[in-house]
Amino acid sequence: MSIHPGHDTGQASAPRRSRVAVPQIYSDLRSQIVSIALKPGAWLSEARIAEQYGVSRTPVREAFKRLAEDGFLDVVPQVGTYVARIDMQAVRDAHFVRETLECRIVELAAERIDDAKRAELVRNLRELELAQRGGDREAHFRADESMHAMLARIAGHAYAWDVIQEAKAQLDRIRHLGLARPGRPRETVLEHRAIAERVIAGDAKGAAEAMRAHLGTVMDVLGAIAEKHADYFDDPGRADGRLPAGHSGREVVDAGYEARAGDEARAGGED
Repeated sequence: MSIHPGHDTGQASAPRRSRVAVPQIYSDLRSQIVSIALKPGAWLSEARIAEQYGVSRTPVREAFKRLAEDGFLDVVPQVGTYVARIDMQAVRDAHFVRETLECRIVELAAERIDDAKRAELVRNLRELELAQRGGDREAHFRADESMHAMLARIAGHAYAWDVIQEAKAQLDRIRHLGLARPGRPRETVLEHRAIAERVIAGDAKGAAEAMRAHLGTVMDVLGAIAEKHADYFDDPGRADGRLPAGHSGREVVDAGYEARAGDEARAGGED
């Protein structure tokens, strides 16, 4: 699994390179944690990530700190840094925020939509269906997100989508796991079509009902996903500094490198 730096590390001075690297490393890691490309419980190597980006450990450490504050990393003193397991309460809270805002958003969208926006929604549905037929989960997820963002714009509250995006990151980890369930991508297409048809028809109440049903599907299967991927979910008893449950000390995910847990100590030096 590889992280692709989005900047040229060879041309800038070391201090400037470090400043530029922090948001890039943060964004890359956050995206891969949310998409489950970086699996819950995986160990991250500060030294290896610094090597890949061509920077000192300082910007990596800063990015780790931000991710830990956001609930995506667990930093265990004298042990290491791990991708945080999924917090069930955070998922439920995210669903509450999303349902509350998006049901209101589609009501307003149904009241305010015009012909140009109707055409946009139809095009988006085609993109979603093409991704589903092609088995392209990443394109499917992008088209899914695009429709929800579009509805917020149609409603006249584009910023509300930014709020939702920030709130739903832990929920998105469940959504990515759910897309692996046979038939789920097709179900998503049908649910999006039901929402779009009601918005296009100006049916505010029906749009809200369709949105509530759509958003509720992930919560309906939350228990089954948690049972299937039990090691991905937070264990309330794991608050004593021990290694994450089931962790052997040998699994290392470090932006494209695999190494033993002792690599970090052998790398030597701080920066």
